[in-house]
Amino acid sequence: MASGDAVDQIKNRLSIVDVVAPYVELHPAGKNLKGRCPFHSEKTPSFNVSPERGTYHCFGCGVGGDIFSFVEAIDGVDFKGALKTLADKAGVELVPEDPKKRSERDSEYAVLESATKWWQEQLSHNSEALAYLKKRGVTEATIAKWRIGYAPNDWRATVTELKKEFSLPVMQKAGLVKGEAGKEPYDVFRDRIMFPIFDASGRVVAFSGRLLSKDTEAAKYINSPETELFNKSEILYGYDKAKQSIRSMNFSLIVEGQFDVVLAHQAGYSSTVAVSGTALTSHHVGLLQRLSNRVVLALDSDKAGIAAVKKAAGLMLARGMDVKVARLPEGLDPADMVLQSPQEFKKAVGSASHVIEFLLEHTKNEAKDDRTYKLKVRDEVLPFVAYIESHIDREHFEAIVAKAVSTTVDAIHLETNRIIELKNKNEPLPEVKKEIVARPQPIRGKSRLDSLSSYLVATYGLMDTNFKHVLERAVKSISGDTIETLTATIPPEVLSPLLFELEKEWSPLSPDETYNHIARALEEWRVVWLRHHLSSLRDKLVAAETSGDTEATRALLDAISQSHQKLSAVPITAEDLMHS
Repeated sequence: MASGDAVDQIKNRLSIVDVVAPYVELHPAGKNLKGRCPFHSEKTPSFNVSPERGTYHCFGCGVGGDIFSFVEAIDGVDFKGALKTLADKAGVELVPEDPKKRSERDSEYAVLESATKWWQEQLSHNSEALAYLKKRGVTEATIAKWRIGYAPNDWRATVTELKKEFSLPVMQKAGLVKGEAGKEPYDVFRDRIMFPIFDASGRVVAFSGRLLSKDTEAAKYINSPETELFNKSEILYGYDKAKQSIRSMNFSLIVEGQFDVVLAHQAGYSSTVAVSGTALTSHHVGLLQRLSNRVVLALDSDKAGIAAVKKAAGLMLARGMDVKVARLPEGLDPADMVLQSPQEFKKAVGSASHVIEFLLEHTKNEAKDDRTYKLKVRDEVLPFVAYIESHIDREHFEAIVAKAVSTTVDAIHLETNRIIELKNKNEPLPEVKKEIVARPQPIRGKSRLDSLSSYLVATYGLMDTNFKHVLERAVKSISGDTIETLTATIPPEVLSPLLFELEKEWSPLSPDETYNHIARALEEWRVVWLRHHLSSLRDKLVAAETSGDTEATRALLDAISQSHQKLSAVPITAEDLMHS
């Protein structure tokens, strides 16, 4: 199915409410619906949805658009990713494009998909790799679900296979092949259990490879290099499969590695995700917070794991999230626990404690004496209490800290306020400041003509049927185009915010005042459009005269004369609109 047909069919089957409601609690507000924006933190709802127009707009942060731009923003995908997500939801089948028409980006997706399939085949024939996975407790169903594969222990096996269909530059851009001047290119991944890394739409964008042999010189894990498709600071491993469960279970479980993720899912925790070769970032946190405000960290209990807990806690507490930590036995990670006893892993997650309580306990275990403990709590725990925005919640944890170190709540409160003041002055941890999630911003037209065209199209969408006919005739007489043609030139992310803004702006106006606004805009659009049109006609006239095309020259002179007559016509007024 052509993408245009698919878009129309999806819009016919899904309303804007169907798409937005799983993320935003909506309440009636006149003929529209209103809720708290999923793209930034707010206490007063400013996120508006119009079921009639199929659009949304937030007056707080400015984001807006239709069902496709909403999915792009909420899932962090491009249009094709949103198209796939909505097609699945609407039950619309998307027919793949002809491979010859693939763009360079499409070719990279395709080569990654081909590598995934080929490595899956290689795994099915490699008894050693299968035995290793079985030893780690990975079932056949899990192997199939996560599309785990095996890259052969050969310098050029993968590149030789993929060369049958893809060029070397495509393989290199996708991060599958390395090459040096004057030497044969070779495989990035060799003798490794391969975990495909998926984007939010379920497309393969990269890989993580776990070494199978005992070769101590090679790194145990290697990840794909960053590419146009793979930005490790934006991708969460397992997010594509965990999204629905995070919503339904109302918490996300964060672990460290691929085995931890797949085995946690296998044990029933399908809301589990992990980062891919980097520390947790504010973008990762934003992805999770869109789905649930609650998170449980199940990270290693070594120094690196504790440092990761602190990094994540700072980012999340600063955004008002509820952060808990699952206590894992020394030396065991989630994958080990699932293998030994899935029930013990579930018990650890179920009994997870708030990160403040976890850090208090960890600090006490690390301190040499009582005074050292109190000082470490002041320096290493209270800063996290200071990140908590809710005064009630902060006071709750100030009381817990006070009890833990045998001092007064007032003393802890003073220390917390001192830390807050220092942070406000010096901002020592700017990466954990409360921030708005990266999102697309509505962009006004690049020129005055674009802005006026957007205004007229928005006007057309808001007015009653009788006035629509008036505007249709006016646009047709000036430009010769239909209002539908003009509408097709305005991106949804530009049109949607404008519709809501005009609706709000016009609500206190009388009909006469509204018509005056529209008449002024239509008159300015008439003049600007005709001037642009005349400029284009003159350029064409010069070309026709230069080439000696007398017939085209005559036609262009007539068109220029007609446009001048239109330009010198009596200006459009509100009365013209009301009595047309």
